[in-house]
Amino acid sequence: MTDEILSNNEETGLISLLKQVKALKDLSEDELRILIPVLKKISCKADEIIIQEGKVTTSAYIVADGEFSFEKMGRKVKTIYKGDFFGEIAFFDSRSRTGTVRANTSSTLFSMSQEDLENESVISPKITLKIYKGFSRQITSFMREGTALFNNMDVLLIQDGGCAPGYNSVTAFISEYLEKSGRIVFIASEGFRSVVSNRTEDYNCLIYDRNFFNQIDHIAGVYFSPVLRESSGANFRSERYPEFIDPAIQKTAARNIISRKVKVIVGIGGNGTFAGIKALSTLLPENVQVFFIPVTIDSDISGTECIGEFTGIEFGAEKIRCYMADARTHNRCYIIEMMGAQGGFHALHSCLGAGAHLAVLPSSEFDINEVVELVGPRNNTVIAVAEGYKNKERKKEKYTGNAADYFRDELLAAGLQTKQKIVCEGFSRDIRGANPNNMDLMLAQQMSRKLCKMVLNNETLAMPAVRSGKEYSISFDDIRTDNSVESSLASLANRLAKYDPCRE
Repeated sequence: MTDEILSNNEETGLISLLKQVKALKDLSEDELRILIPVLKKISCKADEIIIQEGKVTTSAYIVADGEFSFEKMGRKVKTIYKGDFFGEIAFFDSRSRTGTVRANTSSTLFSMSQEDLENESVISPKITLKIYKGFSRQITSFMREGTALFNNMDVLLIQDGGCAPGYNSVTAFISEYLEKSGRIVFIASEGFRSVVSNRTEDYNCLIYDRNFFNQIDHIAGVYFSPVLRESSGANFRSERYPEFIDPAIQKTAARNIISRKVKVIVGIGGNGTFAGIKALSTLLPENVQVFFIPVTIDSDISGTECIGEFTGIEFGAEKIRCYMADARTHNRCYIIEMMGAQGGFHALHSCLGAGAHLAVLPSSEFDINEVVELVGPRNNTVIAVAEGYKNKERKKEKYTGNAADYFRDELLAAGLQTKQKIVCEGFSRDIRGANPNNMDLMLAQQMSRKLCKMVLNNETLAMPAVRSGKEYSISFDDIRTDNSVESSLASLANRLAKYDPCRE
């Protein structure tokens, strides 16, 4: 950007421009002329960034000519034209910018800073006060609209529990499909915690259509949902909220949901989130529809494929392959703790995908002496141990290590002697933040479509499910969260065994 000196013959055109700015409508023409000396004319090149998301700056801008785009998370969500004013909240709030403003064409701006505006040697306090009143009126109108919007929520999404690939994706697709069906989707910013806290800022409104978003994006909490489709992590969720098990806290959440006139509740997460949503459903009126969508790497909801499991297996298997290469090179025995609190789905399928030598699951019962005999003479070994392996025994013994450490200690106690260097690796949580792969994106779309149909058909207390591409539903009463795995697959993951798995 380059600052330019304003010529005298440009003053008339600038006065006309300033009269278009809503926040300055209380100023007379003479007062607008007094404002001119603090305005800096700026020339911008195409693609030049004026405001950077996440950075702290204190200037506001008026577009004199050209065109700009407002971006969130790298996606364009709004176009800014001649006469538009942006960045005014910086005069009141020194926090980082909420988005990026970029020039689409060669353009011209006029900027004003808080320091210049409050310079009494140039602008009288009376005029400054009028300007700030204009800013306040505009910001207050945003707040009033926001309060009304969030006091009458249609569909509310609640995400909780451990992160998994696909949380953001299914959120975007639900927003898209339900909005196209005439519904408006909201989301709790921090899962059950937000529903209990119940402040207006605890909620966001998800808008899929760009034109609709452009009409209401000035309201705090309105979020452009397409940016979530392929993004990693979960932008709207809470770490596990154990306090929600308290019936009194559940009743508070139910009262808050009723007070905001919510018509549809959708829980998104794993077995803990399902337990919370099911408990909450018993406290809500019958006219509130309640649903659940499974997003969990460990596939801990039975009867359906779960969003996140395919990406989890892909990344888990790749990690194991890397350990296997290192084990062959350095003659090591890697014992790796992996996700799998109950059935061990993730540990088992990652082990199978990578061709590791043994999967140790929560339900596994080994002849430990036989495992010692098989591991001892080897020159490289990789064993995947589900995090829930002998969890009760570890708690009873007050064992401080992880599941991999415990299995190693069992081998050593049984007399394992090997030339391999034994290395235990703890559970790797970076899998949770992986970008969802194509399989999970497809599954998210199918479940979102099925959910939309269920909402429109006035169904309730059910979960959309997908198995081998077929869409169906499972009632809350029939949902199981024991995360069982097939014994035949568990035996297939034992490559240390002497027997032929084809004879199973």
